[in-house]
Amino acid sequence: MQQFSIAVVILNWNGKRHLQQFLPSVVENTRDAEVWLADNGSTDESVAFVHEHFPSVKIIELGSNLGFAGGYNKALSMLNHEYFVLLNSDVEVSPHWVEPVLRLLQRDTSIAAAQPLVLDFSRKTHFEHAGAAGGYLDRDAYPFCAGRIFNTFEENKGQYSKNHEVFWASGAALFVRASAYYECGGLDPDFFAHMEEIDLCWRMKGLGYKVFACGDSKVYHLGGGTLNKENPRKTFLNFRNNLYLILKNDFRPWFLLRFLRRLLLDGIAGGRFLLEGKPSFFLAVLRAHFSFYGNLSKTYAKRLSNRKLLRNPNPAGLFRKSILSSYFLKKQQKFSDLNPSDFF
Repeated sequence: MQQFSIAVVILNWNGKRHLQQFLPSVVENTRDAEVWLADNGSTDESVAFVHEHFPSVKIIELGSNLGFAGGYNKALSMLNHEYFVLLNSDVEVSPHWVEPVLRLLQRDTSIAAAQPLVLDFSRKTHFEHAGAAGGYLDRDAYPFCAGRIFNTFEENKGQYSKNHEVFWASGAALFVRASAYYECGGLDPDFFAHMEEIDLCWRMKGLGYKVFACGDSKVYHLGGGTLNKENPRKTFLNFRNNLYLILKNDFRPWFLLRFLRRLLLDGIAGGRFLLEGKPSFFLAVLRAHFSFYGNLSKTYAKRLSNRKLLRNPNPAGLFRKSILSSYFLKKQQKFSDLNPSDFF
């Protein structure tokens, strides 16, 4: 039996409709990796469907919904591969999508994580929200991407076809070196879902590793498979988890000043939701902050642990300025509009 060094692991929770639509492309176009389904206690016959129609796909039944982070941590602990690919169930992959990213990781052992270009399944000529051509963070830890800043989505014209170092790689199709994954402790289950891949990459960067986007590989992401952007639950997770992210990982000078500024910006965002007639989103921001404060001591303990792990922090991909000001005030709405000298 062929032994694979890389496992493509699809985490599923009641996603039978996505598996029906997208799993065929994964099975057909994944020749150099083993494909696994990790099921988070689904009740929609997802597992039976895969058993019947895709017998080559191996299945791990987790028994209950452990979220993105907890589900992957448990599933990956059962595997013994050199590399993992964390692949969303609503992703269509292109032919030979694994090989270029795998070569990138094999050539440079300092690269801990990488992603393909993430394009929009519904508009395949354009980049998609979740990762696009690789992720960055601004001075206030707001995430943005090459190819997508806020709601401006660039057309793919080959402008990101070269492999390039980024700050974080997308969890929609995240290639990760297993040894680095375990060295930094894996995904944080307290995030449950959203931004846990940024947290993982930030901790890897703290250990001195690099994160890359591979311009020779493409996938197409539907997006919003579990929670769409109009769901207050997603707003809650994004606001709360971004605060987790900052407190755990930001060891730059003037941290406290930046953190207080971020709290103020969150307050402004909540007020804007009220003015727009979206009280449920305002309440989601409020609940996010109460949840964060309720877990403050636990998160601060993680900060202390992360500080001890710092080895040779790699800041490449951090934007020294505010992406809010750049986008809304300076009208720098494409990644190419940003000054390269403003990045580490």
